[in-house]
Amino acid sequence: MKKILVIEDEAFVRDNLVELLELENYCVVSAGDGLTGIELVHRDRPDLILCDVMMPHVDGHTVLQTLKQDAVTATIPFIFLTARTHQTDLASGLALGANAYLSKPYSAADLLTVVERLLTLSVE
Repeated sequence: MKKILVIEDEAFVRDNLVELLELENYCVVSAGDGLTGIELVHRDRPDLILCDVMMPHVDGHTVLQTLKQDAVTATIPFIFLTARTHQTDLASGLALGANAYLSKPYSAADLLTVVERLLTLSVE
């Protein structure tokens, strides 16, 4: 069973993501902030990370930059989830090394398609 880490500071959004992914038979671990998310990556070794960009204290960009500096975590597929929809936001997220960037609100179908695609690519 593939393990997914959800890093999202809004409890309602985080809980919905966890429920959606568990219904699709993923093992899901979640964190309410970036610092806890980084700790969980090292503890649980997820197969994929879904991460909000705008969070207090440690934002999503810092989470990704931190993970990319460690050879053990640098190759974990990473998806940004954000309300920021400007093209420069998308470009900066992808330039940092994110594999995908989904703007809120996103559909469950779009999210699951991207998750499945990245998990399939990471196995090949």
